[in-house]
Amino acid sequence: MSTFIGAPRLHTTRQIATDPARRRIVRMACSLLLDYPDERLGPELAAVRAELDRLPTEIRTELAAFCDAAQAWGLRALQEQYVETFDQRRRCALSLTYYSHGDTRGRGQAILAFRELMSRAGFEMTPGEFPDYLPAVLEFSALDETGTGERLLRANREGLEVLRSALHSADSPYRHLLDALVLTLPMPDEHVLAAYRALVTEGPPSELVGIADSGPENISTENVRPEDISTENVTGRR
Repeated sequence: MSTFIGAPRLHTTRQIATDPARRRIVRMACSLLLDYPDERLGPELAAVRAELDRLPTEIRTELAAFCDAAQAWGLRALQEQYVETFDQRRRCALSLTYYSHGDTRGRGQAILAFRELMSRAGFEMTPGEFPDYLPAVLEFSALDETGTGERLLRANREGLEVLRSALHSADSPYRHLLDALVLTLPMPDEHVLAAYRALVTEGPPSELVGIADSGPENISTENVRPEDISTENVTGRR
């Protein structure tokens, strides 16, 4: 039985009008705080708090709630929470292609498409990091001037919603970051809602082939044609 079955319904939200500058603040804040917490946590929390007054109240409240929780937990406890949440719960995967392609051969192509889209926009990946890793996609979206980052987020909205719902179900403090993020995205349309329902009832595709050889260091774009790379390659919508 799929581990996705039994996921909660889509949590209600709304879109809050934000200009590009404020969206970039939210993207970068979520990128920093969704990454594994380390000794940089204190300065990162301080940097996010310094920008809160520039944001709409509802978004500011969500980001502040996470900052407060992280500070109260402390680094060690937050690290344990992070591992338990993102490394041990399939519905909390931070790799966006997992939601759209699962453990199938198509996932390697989707990962490659993410990397090529980012590369074309001038974004350099951190060595060893997957391009579909949500914090990396958010950083790219914050820095990108081409609109590609925003299209990637919107094309993978159903995955973001599965992750958000799972974080709510787990009562994780990280739910505040996903809530803040989706407040800056358009309301989900019928295609997103249908894809979300399919994910929570059926789970992602499961061809059950290993993707160990699809790591960033092993993916080549040599045989990829320009016409093969678009946001259609990085979404699970059918």
